[in-house]
Amino acid sequence: MKKLFTIALALLTVAATAQIDRSKLPEPAPAKELKLGDFDQFSLKNGLQVIVVENDKLPTLSWTLSFITGPITEGDKAGYVGMVGPVLRGGTTSKTKEVLDEEIDFMGANIFVGSSSIGAFSLSKYKEDVLKLMTDFLYNPSFPEAELEKAKTQTKTGLLQNKDNPNSISAVVGSVLNYGKDHVYGELTTEETVDNITMDDIRSHYQKFFKPNIGYLVVVGDIKKKEAKKLVKKYFSDWDKADVEKEGFAPPVNPEETVVAIIDRPSSVQSVINITYTIDNKPGSTDNEKVSLLNQILGGAGLATRLNSNLREDKGYTYGANSSMGSSRYSATVGIGASVRNEVTDSAMVQFMYELNRLRDEPVSQKELDLAKNTMRGNFARSLESRGTVAQFALSAKLNNLPEDYYANYLKRVDAITAADLQETARKFIRPENANIVIVGKAEEIAEKLKPFGKVKFFDADGNEVEDPTKVEIADISTQSIFDKYIEAVGGRATIDNVKSTMNKSEGTLSFSGQEFKLARTVYRSAPDSYADVQNIPGQGEITQLYHGGTASLKAGGQKQTLPDPSASLLKYLGLMYGERFYNEMGFETTYKGVQKVNDEEAHRVEIKLSSTMTVFAYYSVATGLKIRMDIGPAGIIDLSDYREVNGVKVPFNFTQSGGQLPVPVSYISSEVVINGEIGETVFN
Repeated sequence: MKKLFTIALALLTVAATAQIDRSKLPEPAPAKELKLGDFDQFSLKNGLQVIVVENDKLPTLSWTLSFITGPITEGDKAGYVGMVGPVLRGGTTSKTKEVLDEEIDFMGANIFVGSSSIGAFSLSKYKEDVLKLMTDFLYNPSFPEAELEKAKTQTKTGLLQNKDNPNSISAVVGSVLNYGKDHVYGELTTEETVDNITMDDIRSHYQKFFKPNIGYLVVVGDIKKKEAKKLVKKYFSDWDKADVEKEGFAPPVNPEETVVAIIDRPSSVQSVINITYTIDNKPGSTDNEKVSLLNQILGGAGLATRLNSNLREDKGYTYGANSSMGSSRYSATVGIGASVRNEVTDSAMVQFMYELNRLRDEPVSQKELDLAKNTMRGNFARSLESRGTVAQFALSAKLNNLPEDYYANYLKRVDAITAADLQETARKFIRPENANIVIVGKAEEIAEKLKPFGKVKFFDADGNEVEDPTKVEIADISTQSIFDKYIEAVGGRATIDNVKSTMNKSEGTLSFSGQEFKLARTVYRSAPDSYADVQNIPGQGEITQLYHGGTASLKAGGQKQTLPDPSASLLKYLGLMYGERFYNEMGFETTYKGVQKVNDEEAHRVEIKLSSTMTVFAYYSVATGLKIRMDIGPAGIIDLSDYREVNGVKVPFNFTQSGGQLPVPVSYISSEVVINGEIGETVFN
């Protein structure tokens, strides 16, 4: 059946008068109708529904097959849905992945396979060749074990990357708090759940959901509709339908009072703030466009928003603040936040609350409303440039039970919204008093100041509630006694006093984006405080950090750059060999901060103030006295382990560095350690 979309297009007009007032913006004229394009839709006997849009402006053609699966709870196999596509794309019963890739590349085509979709794009002259390959993936997957293992490895790498990413941590904890770990939208993928995944899980998903009666095929491009129908019947008619049982969806419940959820990240110099909660805002609802306009004004339209005008331009708290208010058939979320300096975390929260309450208490200005409407008009107009827009509108209308003229009247609905409408919408959807305020940052500096904003709780990176990390029993222990025990543990004062130089050569492996990079590193120290950290990084060459003669510098690409504080103080600290012997003589201020857990081991935490701009923390095992962690601020955290004796001195042969500029933690394993060897002066120059 053929249908025709028409759409309202707002045109700016200026009255034709003898004199034109150019100080005033022209007023929008009444909406006029514009023909957007037509499409064909039909269905096969097996239930597959097809939408075809003919567009011969370019000699290309796309086929997109989507399965409407609904929510899928993964349970103790969380992560498997994301692996379905890579496994199915890994080969068919008649062709290996390598052969398939070669054939696809020969045509300059692209075929993608996901957990709920399969699609292809190519020159239109290859349409049938591409359809043969696309349906080969659809009907004849070979489920290669190697592809599953590869997908599991990549997933674990991603988890490792996210573990030290404050934005990823915020997203994880926000989902857990909004929905709960037992909810389909709140369950977590972990290394344990990934290890539980088997090929039977992938095969079961494929057998359950890859069925024509829950499928929609969208065909867009250089093809006549009659030919498209012929090809669709040829390649998809013999595909058997089956009953598909979809799981139900439990609506989430927002907190009765605002919770300030703090995830302690001791090395953070910034706090990641995310004010989040769920809303019921379905596509096609009477609130949909109003919520979008409200979001544009608050923080969803780049720099020209209330949040950026306040927190960025006026206060200088952040490089950018933003908001998002989603729309979903099941459950949408609100996210409002920014990354701000530790010292202004509470001040930024004051401004967030001010802006949220202002939306509810006061109507927006006509200027703001007009700007937001123009932004939405522009975005809508740009979407029309895509050849697939008509098909996507038709598909959305079917999936969301929208009226046939829903998109035809989109701009009319936007134009009709008033400031009073937005204030009413804000009172309905802006709910900071029933929100989860998720903040990833240094709890020691921010927790106390955040109490006015809600009930403060503490969580780990997986959304598990934990004890307050700022409440530490400070015993009557001197820092010098901790240092003395450390010196004794690594060899004793007499032995350490005779150490004049050290060289530690190590190798590390950086796993990132599915690839592994080998890192070479050699650290030299020479009494009293000369230091050279020489790293060979793939793609960047040799990079050396130096401290010598009171000057800190960085060498890279044949150039040398002098480093000011706080980098200079940090490199001086790292250059000290067993500096615990004479921190006071160096002018470092040390303060005992109590006992904390480090990798399940109790450790004394000591604050070491190197200068007015640089403070580090060292952690010493309560049981052994050995130093097991260094928190070196913006440079990240270094965990020390596997102590071995070299010439009477115990040296950590494993050090894992995380945070700082590293996308994922990297463990370095020492291959050679030399005590009191010869180190040429050129090493430190």
